Amino acid sequence: MNPTLITRVLATNDSLAPLALRIPAGIIFAAHGAQKLFGAFGGYGLEGTGQWMASIGLEPGYLMALLAGSGEFFGGLALLLGLLVRPAAAVLAFAMLVAIFAVHIGNGLFISNNGYEFGLALLAIAVSLFFSGAGAFSLDRLLNKSQH
Repeated sequence: MNPTLITRVLATNDSLAPLALRIPAGIIFAAHGAQKLFGAFGGYGLEGTGQWMASIGLEPGYLMALLAGSGEFFGGLALLLGLLVRPAAAVLAFAMLVAIFAVHIGNGLFISNNGYEFGLALLAIAVSLFFSGAGAFSLDRLLNKSQH
């Protein structure tokens, strides 16, 4: 692979700000992905989530559940580890855009009405991490230093 591309993907700085976003967002995304994939934390697993996704027009439901669950679960783990944070953040931002526009937008802003405020907050975190990189205490930082 092109070393310049790898360096750009792993690029970050020593700031603690991304760490403050990565840890809570990583936990939230991984947990939501585990609900979709494994039925953990009261989730419905792939079959149930797939049926629900199909019912709202996201077809084929099982595949959509697999994609969303995998993006959230593995993207969340990537944030927690600080590994490949920029690509993970891009996937997570896309997942949040789909959630906002396919599920929540018609309910208004507030989460009490199943609105999009929580999805919007997670979208903002993902976009911020896409631009900033993983920051301090990340595998991206460690790997990027070893590239030089």
